[in-house]
Amino acid sequence: MTDTRSGSWPSEQVVSAAKQGDPRAIAALLDGSHAHVRRFARTLCSTPEDAEDAAQEALIVLYRKIGTLRATAALASWMFKIVRNECIRRSRITLHRPISAAMAEPSAEDATLARLELQQIVDSIAGLPPEQRVVLVLRDIQGLSGSATAQTLGLSRAAMKSRLHRGREALRSALRTPNNTTSHGGAENA
Repeated sequence: MTDTRSGSWPSEQVVSAAKQGDPRAIAALLDGSHAHVRRFARTLCSTPEDAEDAAQEALIVLYRKIGTLRATAALASWMFKIVRNECIRRSRITLHRPISAAMAEPSAEDATLARLELQQIVDSIAGLPPEQRVVLVLRDIQGLSGSATAQTLGLSRAAMKSRLHRGREALRSALRTPNNTTSHGGAENA
């Protein structure tokens, strides 16, 4: 049995039985993983709707491909990667959509600047090495404690802190580096 409220994933016995095709184990696996997958998705996706869609997609992948999981202990890592990839895919789609009418209320210049800033932040986070990006997202965006972040990723607290520090420094550096030149000459149309 699993208790997702205590933060634990389904047991290795449940995962092993699900890999063998046991319908009850598959149901228990999906049920026991759902809260974790939703939490990952809410952390990584840009909108609640994308998070729900990404969580559903991840659970579908889990159901379809549980037999391909090599190490039963790697379930959390595997699911995190699936959710992360789905959220990144959805973010890329969102960034290429036109700005909606509700968001277009600010001036055209403000909307463009906001979109460029968002793009720079997303690109900077996406450009981080995966081990730094995952720690940064869990700790700074989702707000998990250091202990919870380290436990979720299977790291020592010291390793988690080191990766978080390197990720924050790399992100600061990337955001300080101007992607585009700030020329004021062309923006004088009032």
